[in-house]
Amino acid sequence: MINLISLTKPMFLMRQRFFLTILLAIGSSISLFAQYTDELNSNRPGSSQGAFSVGTKVLQFETGLSLGKEDHRLIFTETDAFMIDYAVRYGVWKEALEVSIMGSFQNNNVTDTRTTAQETSFSNFRSNTIGAKYLLFDPYLRMEKKGPNLYSWKANRKIQWADFIPAVSLYAGLNIDFIEDPEGKFVNNTRPGVNSIGLSPKVVLATQNNFVGGFVLVTNIYANRVTDDAKQYGYVVTLTHTPTSWFSIFVENEGFKGDTYADQLFRGGAAALLSPNFQVDASVLLNFKDTPNRTYGRIGVSYRIDRHEDEEFIEDKGADARKEKRDKKNKNKDAKKAKKKKRKDGVDPEQEEDDGGKL
Repeated sequence: MINLISLTKPMFLMRQRFFLTILLAIGSSISLFAQYTDELNSNRPGSSQGAFSVGTKVLQFETGLSLGKEDHRLIFTETDAFMIDYAVRYGVWKEALEVSIMGSFQNNNVTDTRTTAQETSFSNFRSNTIGAKYLLFDPYLRMEKKGPNLYSWKANRKIQWADFIPAVSLYAGLNIDFIEDPEGKFVNNTRPGVNSIGLSPKVVLATQNNFVGGFVLVTNIYANRVTDDAKQYGYVVTLTHTPTSWFSIFVENEGFKGDTYADQLFRGGAAALLSPNFQVDASVLLNFKDTPNRTYGRIGVSYRIDRHEDEEFIEDKGADARKEKRDKKNKNKDAKKAKKKKRKDGVDPEQEEDDGGKL
């Protein structure tokens, strides 16, 4: 029997090395920054994580419903699937940091098509992960400090070499698997036949490029359940375009390989921002293999409770940044001393300066 997983291995390794090479070439960093947006910033409807957090004191909910069909040629089964996915994200401590709970719950109705149709049904969590994401590097801080080109409108509207330097963040999480599946029917479950709770880590390196013209490129490279029997290594690349301020479309490719399952998934869809804090979306998923063949439709919503206050900037590292910080600190000290030190005649030094030094 042909090993279909081994056939996909060379293609997967080539793609994984290609994206890893790109990240190593452009991922060096010298500054830190965090960005809060006035409008909701959702990871939906794709499956990748953007590099930026939701912002401090912002609580965000993202959820969706999926209906799908899976046909497996080798084990002669047809599966009708229903899934609920969810994410709760909250910005804490610094603008660059968010904590989250993400996961999905799925119900499958499986029909054995070999001789007489026999149906079975089972459900379980496919994933349930608690984690945190921190923004390590944001190139847009320097772009903002530099400002636009005042002499060329065209220069501000075209892609610059600096646009190819991405924002970079790191996500670390803990999978909590409720293993109550004696036959290991969910490919993400571990150690078939064991009824227990499994714990395993997940790590994601996320990059994000915001190009002119409303294009955003997000790349994730991840290692999932690396201490377990169902370990997976993969990538997700998502390209989003916003032709208007309230509507966006996306295409996405995900490739992964594990000891039990490997696949290439393709997604596409659209999202509409109905208000600054509310978004609806719809998408489809498909693949091009038959072990199993997968087709899913998905709809979802994102909503945030925004308690964000003043923006907080994490300053650049380096001599220039340290000098700027010292100058600002000294200026604040001088201002406080000037307010406390008044002349004996009761004249405020600031007022005297405004009057040209005349009494």
